[in-house]
Amino acid sequence: MRPKEVLKKWIGCFNASDVAGIAALYADDAVNHQVANDPVVGKEAIRQMFADEFAKTKMVCIVENIFEDGEWAIMEWKDPLGLRGCGFFHFKDDLIVYQRGYWDKLSFLKQHNLPIE
Repeated sequence: MRPKEVLKKWIGCFNASDVAGIAALYADDAVNHQVANDPVVGKEAIRQMFADEFAKTKMVCIVENIFEDGEWAIMEWKDPLGLRGCGFFHFKDDLIVYQRGYWDKLSFLKQHNLPIE
């Protein structure tokens, strides 16, 4: 499967708040580094991160662009509240092995009425 196709599955799981589905797309030793936070290492830790985040608020990823380059897929996104960001996904054997995301954490927390850390 092409990285772009796996990323589209990831987006579907994310928008459905499907913790099990999204976790299944990561390799056992994957790293998810949302640069506003510390890196999360390992499929189980990533699953727990999504479970915690989905429990706090409804998040929606509206795709603006998806690019593919070899083992990488890159996405520009926005959400219904106007937040914008981008994500870089590295794939091996149809699984995410590394993810890096850039977005404004302060704006996200304010928009969702979450406590500012």
